[in-house]
Amino acid sequence: MNTLLLGQTSLVLFSSTSLNQNNINSSIKCQLNTNAGKGFTSRKPPQNAKENTQLDIKTTATNSKDRKKNEDDEIPQEVVYRIIKRILISVGGPMALGLASLKFFGYVKEEGIWDVPIGVVFGTLFLTFGASALGIAYGALSSSLDANREGSLLGLEEIQENWVEMWKEENEEKEDDIY
Repeated sequence: MNTLLLGQTSLVLFSSTSLNQNNINSSIKCQLNTNAGKGFTSRKPPQNAKENTQLDIKTTATNSKDRKKNEDDEIPQEVVYRIIKRILISVGGPMALGLASLKFFGYVKEEGIWDVPIGVVFGTLFLTFGASALGIAYGALSSSLDANREGSLLGLEEIQENWVEMWKEENEEKEDDIY
C-alpha cells in the first residue's frame, strides 16, 4: 500500500499480484479521500455526498454601498454571450491564421519551393499568436454592455465607452481608499 499526500487530500494506492496457472494478474486500486481537505471555505465538508449535492454560496453585503456594487456587477446573459462570441472570433481568427501559416511554411519547405528562414516563421507566429492574445481584451472591450444595443461590427465605439468606464471604476476605488 502506497500513500501519496496532496496537501490535505490523500491518495491511497493498493497493488496486488496473484498467480493463476501461469497467468500473472496485477491490479492497482486507487482511492481518493476528498473529505480530508477543507478547501477555501470555512464550512465543514458534507457528511454525506447525497445529503448536500449543491453548494450553498451566500454572499452578504456589509453596507448599502457593497449591495449597490453587487447589483451593478450583474451582467445580462445576452451581453455575456455577445462577449464570448467576440472573444472567440478575435482569438480564434489570428490563432487559426498562425497555425495555417505554420503548416504552409512547412509544406513550402518540404516541397523545396522556398527555404523559409526560421526568423520569418518565428516572426509570423509571434505576430499571429500575439494578436490572438490581445484578442481576449479586444473581444471583451469591444462588446456593448447594454443588453438592448447590439453595437457596431468592429466595436470601436464600444471600446471607447468601455475603456473610460473601466478606468472610472478604478479611479473611484482609489479615491475611496484615500478617504
